[in-house]
Amino acid sequence: MPAQIAREERPVSPAPVIIYTDGACSGNPGPGGWAAILHYGPHEKVLQGGASLTTNNRMELRAVIAALRALSRPCRAEIFTDSEYLRRGVTEWLARWRRNGWLTASKQPVKNQDLWRDLHAAMQPHQVTWRWVRGHAGNELNERADRLAVAALNTASLRGQPDLEGPDAAIPE
Repeated sequence: MPAQIAREERPVSPAPVIIYTDGACSGNPGPGGWAAILHYGPHEKVLQGGASLTTNNRMELRAVIAALRALSRPCRAEIFTDSEYLRRGVTEWLARWRRNGWLTASKQPVKNQDLWRDLHAAMQPHQVTWRWVRGHAGNELNERADRLAVAALNTASLRGQPDLEGPDAAIPE
């Protein structure tokens, strides 16, 4: 039996994993960082990463993809984000993009399609609920995710690889 089928047959966790994600970018494009904070009962896991040349939207997507991939079994997950791009992309646009062959309503290729595809795949074994929180408004875990993403940005700008797609992937001279 393929591993994917066996994974899907496992029961989903009763309590949700609480996930806060954020992305940061200095310039757009510019160096960027992302962070995810995962809570399950008394357990916490922090993930970070970044790129020397990227966009804020790509970092927002990378954070949630990394968080979902870190889950070792099918889970209920509540994902908190301050990114309207991420929340609306998943809840309003993703199904239409997939139906339309990854084209927008104006028949243009979806930006960051590589990461939207990865996110769609990463969500499949899980039951995901999306929650929007206002950024920089005092939510403790959202503020912490922001600080961690900025810290990752500062590290990535020194030694990270570029993370762009399509014609913008070339590093400016």
